[in-house]
Amino acid sequence: MKTSSMGDVLHTLPAVTDAMTAIAGICFDWVAEEALTEIPAWHPGVDRVIPVAIRRWRKNWFAPATRHERHSFKQMLQERHYDAVIDAQGLLKSAALVTSVANGSKHGQDRKSAREPLASWFYDYCYHIDKQQHAVARNRELFAKSLGYTQPETEGDYAIAPRFVVQLPSDSDHYLIFLHATSRDDKQWPEGHWRQLIARITSTGLKIKLPWGAKHEYLRALRLAEGFPHVEVLPHLNLQQLATLLAGAKAVVSVDTGLSHLAAALNKPNITLFGPTEAKLIGGYGKNQYICLPEQGKKMRDIQFDKVFSLLSLSLD
Repeated sequence: MKTSSMGDVLHTLPAVTDAMTAIAGICFDWVAEEALTEIPAWHPGVDRVIPVAIRRWRKNWFAPATRHERHSFKQMLQERHYDAVIDAQGLLKSAALVTSVANGSKHGQDRKSAREPLASWFYDYCYHIDKQQHAVARNRELFAKSLGYTQPETEGDYAIAPRFVVQLPSDSDHYLIFLHATSRDDKQWPEGHWRQLIARITSTGLKIKLPWGAKHEYLRALRLAEGFPHVEVLPHLNLQQLATLLAGAKAVVSVDTGLSHLAAALNKPNITLFGPTEAKLIGGYGKNQYICLPEQGKKMRDIQFDKVFSLLSLSLD
């Protein structure tokens, strides 16, 4: 059980790959927020994805339609008896509303490890998981302890990149993707810096594609692209379409956002700009991942475009 966010879901995929390698014939059902159900379905070890809508339900918890949806979810979740129910979320709401409802022995982090210690009350088996390691490593350790195998020492494998090899865009490997949009203002990189980087890319002959989600992100993309013929503002795309475009990119430059973790899961060279969040614990994990940080005591706006371009050039070699 790993419901949200996009980064959280992606960071759990390597643990499923570990379990598939260690235990022949194992398969998983996965509970995920309704907007993210595509992602676990891409993994070959996932048999069924069960959508949950806690974020939406809590806005009208006692409304008739919400009660009906919650009842249907409970029925679907209880259709099978599981050998193990692994709560990789570690939150009280998910433990109480999802994990406790499923049939099977329940595994999760102990009170010193879980993001919300009270969540551990709902587990039959609790494990200490070191907090000072990357989220991918935490999930891999939890799965190994829950299912009784030795955690591999090799780098984790998301196991979703091969899915997109057969559907790469016709201009594959001839463009960059800039993931310029994120949910928090303090994670943003100034538009002027983006435009300086875009201008510097001109001499490489590479195209740049700008995706977006909300209207204000679309407007930012238009401002970034203005006057640059090698920059394309993409139409609104669904997650499958975005993953396909990311899989075909030569490299990615991104702020701290869920799509940056998707680029990492697809093994794309990826330069991620970090400011207020802890890159050591939730930064890009995988092959060809480059973390770009401001100097000590500085903020995101202080990361200069030439530093980002240097990392990008390194990733393209």
